[in-house]
Amino acid sequence: MDARTRTVIGLLLVSSFVVILNETIMSVALPRLMADLEITAATAQWLTTGFMLTMAVVIPATGFLLQRFTMRALFITAMSLFSTGTLLAALAPGFEALLAGRIIQASGTAIMIPLLMTTVLNTVPAHKRGRIMGTISIVIAVAPAIGPTVSGLILNVLDWRWMFWLVLPIALASLLLGALKVQNLTDTKRVPFDILSIVLSTFAFGGLIFGLSSIGEAAAGEAPMPLWIPLSVGAAALAGFVVRQLVLQRSDRALMDLRTFASRPFVVAILMVLISMMALFGSLIVLPLYLQNVLGLSTLTTGLLLLPGGVVMAILSPFVGGLFDRFGPRPLVVPGALLLSAALWGMTLLDQESPVGLVIALHCLLNAGLGFIFTPLFTSALGSLDRSLYSHGSAILNTLQQLAGAAGTAVFITLMTAGTTAAANGGADAVSAAADGVHTAFFWGAVVSLLALAASFLVRRPTNELPEGAPAH
Repeated sequence: MDARTRTVIGLLLVSSFVVILNETIMSVALPRLMADLEITAATAQWLTTGFMLTMAVVIPATGFLLQRFTMRALFITAMSLFSTGTLLAALAPGFEALLAGRIIQASGTAIMIPLLMTTVLNTVPAHKRGRIMGTISIVIAVAPAIGPTVSGLILNVLDWRWMFWLVLPIALASLLLGALKVQNLTDTKRVPFDILSIVLSTFAFGGLIFGLSSIGEAAAGEAPMPLWIPLSVGAAALAGFVVRQLVLQRSDRALMDLRTFASRPFVVAILMVLISMMALFGSLIVLPLYLQNVLGLSTLTTGLLLLPGGVVMAILSPFVGGLFDRFGPRPLVVPGALLLSAALWGMTLLDQESPVGLVIALHCLLNAGLGFIFTPLFTSALGSLDRSLYSHGSAILNTLQQLAGAAGTAVFITLMTAGTTAAANGGADAVSAAADGVHTAFFWGAVVSLLALAASFLVRRPTNELPEGAPAH
């Protein structure tokens, strides 16, 4: 890469890390926010799932945005939205304003991640993408993983609003540097804007995530409406959206071109990303609650205990990217899926007597598995597509990733709530009941991880990005 390309990608990486960090920064803060704002755990989870809901609604349109508008314009728009949302959250007097700030933050984040991925795909040679995608994995997976640590450190000495006040100057500096340094590395073209596709995608992905997120509230008896309503609306809109895209892609006018699914490596990678993201976000919301409500640890201690796992993934991701360039995805993804499943099965053993060292070890094992999974999957999935489908593939990958994250958060919370309620009704004390809830959540997460393990043996390197002499596995 030339100096100009390195500068642009570097700025995109730093900015993306800052914005995606905020996706999970609220998890350790949930108990504090529940007490301060007088809300339940099911309601508080909306500060995380609402963020992902917004991303899932906005990201489908990024396939169009990345083709129609310049890189510089999209960068400035994304960071302006994120900075505005951060300011609103910092000033929020209550839950509603805080949620609004999170939604505006998410609107900017939704543009930034596909922008980063598409820029790399269009500027980095295929046989060198592994290392760069390894760095992107730090942004996509490690930033959410260390979000709880950052919030734990802040909450130990400051009010929860400082989680946003401390991020704001970094976001503004990134916006200023981007306005000065980011240059256009890709070409734009006039593409049609289909209003019906936008409406259908909003109801489809918004309805599904709203329904999934409401499962937690339903378990607590606080769902705003019957679950079948948003889930049915989402499913029906998704069917309509798919039909609409199949018609429009015949003339290259689709908002989200579904010809990406004609690539077998793309489909297999998407399946594994969905399962892995469910495991990541589910564990990120359940583990802090376990550490605080079962083991009785402080927010600072909780955040520090989750830091080693994030460090493990940060160290592994670039290293795994280099291995991918040499050996392909399967030799990395299979052991990664084994580690992921082993960690989740190990977490089913956690109870009120579990030593802290075991929790740290299992969390590190989980993140090590994910570190071996994400980089090969991101690279092989998007690298298997034709150049004209890069922006659409990135939009699809990131949309489904958010859907999986919201599903993981909602399902793990729901299973934990159900397990806790059942134990409490059986006469268990509060701590024992909470421990039973954690066991229930991780047990079903471990069962689902077996699907990822089975799928890992189907992963192959796409032939269109093989360097000479490289193995197709």
